Amino acid sequence: IYRKSHIPDGPGYEEKFYFRNGDTGFRVWDTTFGKIGVGICWDQWFPECARAMVLMGAEILLYPTAIGSEPEEPNLNTKDPWQRAMIGHAVSNVIPVAAANRIGLEGNQTFYGHSFIANHRGDKVAELNDNEEGVVLAEFDLAQVKLNRASFGFFRDRRPDLYQVLLSP
Repeated sequence: IYRKSHIPDGPGYEEKFYFRNGDTGFRVWDTTFGKIGVGICWDQWFPECARAMVLMGAEILLYPTAIGSEPEEPNLNTKDPWQRAMIGHAVSNVIPVAAANRIGLEGNQTFYGHSFIANHRGDKVAELNDNEEGVVLAEFDLAQVKLNRASFGFFRDRRPDLYQVLLSP
């Protein structure tokens, strides 16, 4: 079981009235397809989540979400920053990322879809559009991804001794 760690509290996303922060810590599941780390919705905006799951052995990151227009600024389209954030997780952790987003209207909010899969280099290899329900698929050679991760040295050259500030509120 994984319980969403980060609960949003902003216009259109007032989840703190209904939910509490999860207490499970991050999780990685061993599946037929590889070791999968899952962050739910708002968790995806925190790069520490992705890094923690990769350090726990994740080979693929999955982010199911419900994100769309901002209720107080309906013309503000956050699709591109959202995708760049997910692609950033892929690149900085050298890991494939799948992001599944809902589509459609609810109240004054438009959910923009664009579910996608990015490879470990940050290239989008599959994507749906803003009004398309469906499934996107991609295949990865996880052994090759692991070799690429080692080649980049992001994990070898980490400096956890400098990261104490990340543990402060």
